[in-house]
Amino acid sequence: MQRRVLRRARLRGLIGAKPELALDGTGLDSRYASRHYARRNSSKRFSMRRFTLLAVACHTQSHLIIAAEVAVGPTNESPFFADLVGEAGQHAVWDRLLADAAYDSEANHAVARDWYAVRATVIPLNRRGNGRRWPQTKYRRQMVRRFRKRPKGSRHRRVYGQRWQAESVFSRNKRLLGSALRGCSDESRERECLLRVLTHNLMLLAAAEN
Repeated sequence: MQRRVLRRARLRGLIGAKPELALDGTGLDSRYASRHYARRNSSKRFSMRRFTLLAVACHTQSHLIIAAEVAVGPTNESPFFADLVGEAGQHAVWDRLLADAAYDSEANHAVARDWYAVRATVIPLNRRGNGRRWPQTKYRRQMVRRFRKRPKGSRHRRVYGQRWQAESVFSRNKRLLGSALRGCSDESRERECLLRVLTHNLMLLAAAEN
């Protein structure tokens, strides 16, 4: 179903030439009490440490969710990179990929550029403590050059600023579908997340066709 929805989106012109992909993740509550309520009621041992993590690759121009992975959080998002880019690569050839420092690794750059023909990746360095001033690997060295201080309004700042479109995707999804899941098990919450992704895309497609 997801494949058919994205194929129709391409036919409708929602995914045009030189498409841009942004990766990010968000947490979804497994109950309807807010995190603020949970903290205020810690005396009742109301634990909110575990949550459902939805990691996505989204199209920055249309806000379509192209690929999604679901896990129990909190957890590192970087291991989902290859699967997200691989799934997204089945639907389009991506011109540029944007992600935050959580996804920083030479292997991730190589997966996107060498395996799936992404022209450019923009991922700021995670210094991992003190770190090296100059990384020893090809793609991470490029990131050092690209993320040096530049004047406000520079082209590079505008390009990386599009990564925040992923936050807009999450905001729209939670505003329309809610921020809490109804499933009682990790498996049911995973299915619910994937259904939310499909519903999100169907709503965008319906709005474009009206």
